[in-house]
Amino acid sequence: MKVLLVDLGNTRIKWARLGPRGVGRQKAAAHAGWQAADFSRALFGSAARDALASGIRVVAVSVASEPLRRAFAAAVRAATGRAPLFCTSVKLAGGVRNAYREPWRLGADRWIALVGARALCSPAPALVVDIGTATTLDLLDGRGVHRGGAILPGPALMIESLLRDTGGIRRRAGGAARGRRPFARDTASALAAGALHGTAAAIDRAFAQARRELRSRSLRLILTGGAAAAIAPLLIARASLVPDLVLQGLAVLAPPKTAD
Repeated sequence: MKVLLVDLGNTRIKWARLGPRGVGRQKAAAHAGWQAADFSRALFGSAARDALASGIRVVAVSVASEPLRRAFAAAVRAATGRAPLFCTSVKLAGGVRNAYREPWRLGADRWIALVGARALCSPAPALVVDIGTATTLDLLDGRGVHRGGAILPGPALMIESLLRDTGGIRRRAGGAARGRRPFARDTASALAAGALHGTAAAIDRAFAQARRELRSRSLRLILTGGAAAAIAPLLIARASLVPDLVLQGLAVLAPPKTAD
């Protein structure tokens, strides 16, 4: 049976096929305003009507709104004849132990990213950072135990909140940002600089603290999410970019009988 892995986020959807050699090439799109037909076209294309005959199983994680999740699920059912399998946060899976007292409260995308990081990094510990609408940081020790994490606004959300809630900055922020130097010479660039360098500083501080807490020189820093590539060059710590980390985690949790 063929498997399609799907990460349905707050603003973007990412997907890839799972085959004998692992996760295929990731595709992504912004899903603002999408209905079931839009999901069907993106995920199945002209083969949507033939998906049922070809035996596709969809394994997904979603942190999107409930209406969007329903539209996605309807598209999958229409194309494949079965509902998507949604992976959620649990106490133990994929070699990872959840630190939350109530495991379901850990965002499902964070949980699946930890499973992906464990598969990629074991036995080394890892600080997993997902930089999207929100920036999440989660620490995984060498035994696969989640030590906890932190959440802060993503770079774009930082800028958006300042533009929304500070009239003086909003009036002066016309034009495009120029460059990413920390000391900008116009308001738009200063907003971008503050958001990017502030995010990078938070990650570097968390990485240093994690190394002290674990007493480990082998700690890996794993970056994923839409803004990860913009942040990576600003870091002091050396980081690995893994754009499809959540899909890698879904591949670990996909039911064995559904793999090609």
